[in-house]
Amino acid sequence: MFKPNYLILVLCFFAASLSGHATAQWHQKSFQVMGTQAHVEFWLEQNEHSSISDSPAQLIEKVEQEMHRIDRLMSPYKPNSQLSHINQQAGIAPVKVNQELFNLLLDSRQIAELTQGTFDITYASIGYQYDYRQGQKPAKSDINQALDAIDYRAVMLDKQQSSVRFKNQDVRIDLGGIAKGHAVKQCLAILKAAGIKHGLVSAGGDTGLLGDRRGRPWFVGIKHPRAAEKTAVQLPLSDESISTSGDYERYFIEDGVRYHHIINPKTGDSARKVVSVSIIGKNSTYVDALSTAVFVKGLQEGMALINKLPEYEAIIIDNQQTLHVSRGLQEN
Repeated sequence: MFKPNYLILVLCFFAASLSGHATAQWHQKSFQVMGTQAHVEFWLEQNEHSSISDSPAQLIEKVEQEMHRIDRLMSPYKPNSQLSHINQQAGIAPVKVNQELFNLLLDSRQIAELTQGTFDITYASIGYQYDYRQGQKPAKSDINQALDAIDYRAVMLDKQQSSVRFKNQDVRIDLGGIAKGHAVKQCLAILKAAGIKHGLVSAGGDTGLLGDRRGRPWFVGIKHPRAAEKTAVQLPLSDESISTSGDYERYFIEDGVRYHHIINPKTGDSARKVVSVSIIGKNSTYVDALSTAVFVKGLQEGMALINKLPEYEAIIIDNQQTLHVSRGLQEN
């Protein structure tokens, strides 16, 4: 088994290598949204233009606007988002939300149960006190005080009313570990509904693929998070989604300790059992959340979970810079 150094997800696009005529058929755009860079890319045959109601530019615009719509709905940083309204009011009274957000909260609870709480959107009850840009972390006493509020079971969901209520006013939620996967899933559906057969949508470390890259797989590279120019391995994928969680996206180092944005819900501190986790599967939403959960669980427990889920595979980099793959990838 190959053993590259620390890894980070990076997409390897090959449009530049195509002929001039073929390149004109690839339509793509990169843009900023949800605090990260997003990318959409798809192939459209000349004779397919007449069967698709939107122009390529209009289709790209739909994808971009969909991501911005989800950001406006689910961002904890936008004071007028429904998620911010939940955090402000759900500790006092039930908050009615739209069905899309309610369904994602249901997914979050299901994944929390599946992972025994290592994926838990209430980590935000302490997570909001970290400031990675300023290199600030909460005091140990503040963490200890917040731990009682970190419990996915403290988020009460009323299906009949599509409402959310917190068990106490100290609870906060953040969908940062699942919202981008949901956005990728929604955007793939837009492309698929338009008749696109070969396409890609990414948002940060989350990538979803439609079909292959016209007779060959899409190649997703995994790179060294401490040296962005080094690629460790490329993965050939088609009709899959992949999400990577790593300790290198938002972090600061204090007294030799790395504090990063993937919080262990049981400790209120950054999870440090591994440095990178990539999960592969069909469901972009679940892939996103599972990469966080496995990161928190660490190598042994995380891999044991994925090996019980035949529809998902994992690539984990431990603290010794060794790459480990799930059983299904070993068989391939």
